[in-house]
Amino acid sequence: MKIVGITGGIGSGKTTVAKMFASLGAPIYNADVEAKILTNTSPIIRESLIKLLGNEVYKDGELNRKYMADKIFNDKVLLQKANAIIHPQVAKHFKNWVKNQDFPYVLKEAAILFESGSYKQCDQVILVTAPKETRILRVMERDNATREEVEARMKNQWEDSEKMKLADFILQNEQISETQKQVEAIHHQLI
Repeated sequence: MKIVGITGGIGSGKTTVAKMFASLGAPIYNADVEAKILTNTSPIIRESLIKLLGNEVYKDGELNRKYMADKIFNDKVLLQKANAIIHPQVAKHFKNWVKNQDFPYVLKEAAILFESGSYKQCDQVILVTAPKETRILRVMERDNATREEVEARMKNQWEDSEKMKLADFILQNEQISETQKQVEAIHHQLI
């Protein structure tokens, strides 16, 4: 079974594209969603994050995301340490998930597939792109965020030009009908 990564900068529409692949039968593993679940359910992650960031990182039994974000997004060392706690557990969870799939390929959707190094565990990678201004407007609308907040989040991700060097497929996501055609073409190549 082929493992295909799907990634793209914030607002590129990678989740929309992943849903298009799912409609063609492809199993999708959303690493970002699973990481959020695991931060609340894995005793290994919980204990390690408390050791790293203090008891305040969990509130009422749930990860205190705002507290954690305030701590790690302005401190590259803490960000790397938090990722080193969470990413190996997500990778282990993904391996077990793959064993239960029955399709020619699976998609691993992850916002920071390249940045985290997890693209190395993929046979091929699809990069979803869109113009920067389109991405900013999408995220402002989706998250009710300011332009400054979106641009700050973008700074923690690689530029598309860097990602393109490592991607096997580059999918331009602007017009939904064109995006669907690109998805179907890639799907046929993968099966």
